[in-house]
Amino acid sequence: MVFDSHFHGAKIIAAKIEVDGEHLGNVFAYPFVYDSFTEQEREELIKQLVESGANQADAEGAVSHLKALAPQEVDYLKELVDLVAEEVVTFHSEISKREERIHMLNSELGEKFRYHNMIGKSKSMQKIYSLLERISSSESSVLIQGENGTGKELVAKAVHFHSPRKDYQFLAVNCSAFNENLLDSELFGHVKGSFTGAHKDKPGLFEAANGGTLFLDEIGDTSLSMQVKLLRVLQEGTYIPVGAESPRRTDVRILAATNKDLKTMMAKGEFREDLYYRINVLNVNLPPLRDRQEDIPILMESFLKRKCDESGMPMKTFSKKCMEKMLDYPWPGNVRQLENEVERLVVLAGDDKTITPDLLSPQILDHGAAPVSASRGVNTSGKLKDALMELEVIMIREGLKRCNFNKSKLAKELGVSRASLIMKVEKYGLDKRKKAAGE
Repeated sequence: MVFDSHFHGAKIIAAKIEVDGEHLGNVFAYPFVYDSFTEQEREELIKQLVESGANQADAEGAVSHLKALAPQEVDYLKELVDLVAEEVVTFHSEISKREERIHMLNSELGEKFRYHNMIGKSKSMQKIYSLLERISSSESSVLIQGENGTGKELVAKAVHFHSPRKDYQFLAVNCSAFNENLLDSELFGHVKGSFTGAHKDKPGLFEAANGGTLFLDEIGDTSLSMQVKLLRVLQEGTYIPVGAESPRRTDVRILAATNKDLKTMMAKGEFREDLYYRINVLNVNLPPLRDRQEDIPILMESFLKRKCDESGMPMKTFSKKCMEKMLDYPWPGNVRQLENEVERLVVLAGDDKTITPDLLSPQILDHGAAPVSASRGVNTSGKLKDALMELEVIMIREGLKRCNFNKSKLAKELGVSRASLIMKVEKYGLDKRKKAAGE
């Protein structure tokens, strides 16, 4: 709405920011006057400013610089202010939903994550099952390592739901999805007034998971200062919420995961040695899918049945040629990529009972059809690392076009984190917005 300010006659447009009935603030556009502003109104405004403490010259200068807006310009400004307020509300709602998505994990049944439901008959997976059977009853921290898409969170859930803490919360957080300040608040909570927007106390995940398990995914992406705070929780069982003065206690079991080489990071000073040994009391190293190819057919069948059931479609089958193509593919995105591909095939097959190779994603269908240099234009002479980097650039550039620059979608397709993809896009200068701006 448009209203006069408290002490002068200039106009202000304001829109309230309200979320779930709570007034969080306002968006303002000011000061201005209507283009019908009369000389009498001008003199009155100058008089009010002088009475408020301004000298005559400054008051006249300030009034002379006021923007005079036509009615249609005022209407446009109102729409703009409302739009900004709506964007703020939308952003705030998305932040709130993030917590709901994380906490939703608690409602999942433990039976879903029993070891026999972690699909795989290979020797490497049988060793994993045996290891999990031994470590689940422990209270020690566990470090789960493996490439993206190998099932690190599934392992964490299985450990929790077979542990003495199974009747308490299992909460998870992806450390690479937040900047340091947001991660601080997410993990440790904050007190009212600790920063702009902190309108009430907010419990962190360490408080919410008290008595249960907290899964820290991508712990290798945390800053050194955050690592100090995590070390304190592991050593002393205490933490300090943002803006608080005294520590609080918590009783949680920490499960951490990473796809990075933490030992190399320690040597470079990027990861604390004391934290590494605290989280790595027990270690689970998940094999990539390419190293357990005998598991691919049963994974495919399991995903196929689940996707058909979820979509209400009759059960389908893979043609022999389609199965061969999928067995030949190295699956850089591991089990997650395989599951996504099966879901895609179920949708594209429609009412057909047999899934044929022509429905496969191009990178799977074309794999092995021709040398990389012929099919992708990569130079096979020179150093291997240069050729790999060239191939990486091509895959990301083509993928961005194919996904209409939707980085979340492409990251999922490539089997990498969104943060990692964004870094590579920046590194290779593939951001379409910066190109459009001529940077």
